[in-house]
Amino acid sequence: MSDIQFMQAALIQAAHAASVDEVPVGAVVVKDGFIIGYGFNQPISNSDPTAHAEIIALRMAAQHLHNYRLVGCELYATLEPCVMCAGAILSARIQRVIFGAPDLKAGACGSVVDLFSEPRLNHHAAITGGVCSADSVQLLQSFFARKRKKI
Repeated sequence: MSDIQFMQAALIQAAHAASVDEVPVGAVVVKDGFIIGYGFNQPISNSDPTAHAEIIALRMAAQHLHNYRLVGCELYATLEPCVMCAGAILSARIQRVIFGAPDLKAGACGSVVDLFSEPRLNHHAAITGGVCSADSVQLLQSFFARKRKKI
C-alpha cells in the first residue's frame, strides 16, 4: 500500500472522531505494510488529555507487537503531531511519521517546533508532511464550521 492509502485509513479514523463530536484527527501505525494500530481523537469523551489519535494508535500497535518499542513502524496522522504525541512517537522508536495537515498552533514536526530534528535527542524519525493535506484540512474546517453554527 502507498502513503496515500494508509493516510486514507487515518482519514477514516478522523471521520469517526468527528462523528462523536471530537476534533477530527485520526492515526494508524503500519509495520511491514499492515496496519497494526489505529485511533482517533477521544480526549473529550474519555476525559483524558492524552487520548489523542496518535497515542491510541501507538498503544494498540504496542499491544499487537507485545513491545513498547515499535521499531520498523510508521505512523500516519491526519494532523501534524503535537509535542506530547511527538514525544511518545520518539519513545516508541517509530522510524517514519507521515502527516496530512500542518498544525500551525501546536505542530511538533516543524510548524511550531521540530522535536524530530533535535540533535540532543537519542532517536529521530523521518518526517513526510502534506500527504492528503486537502482532505485533512477539509475535515477540520467543516468540523469547526459546524461547531461555530451550534454556538
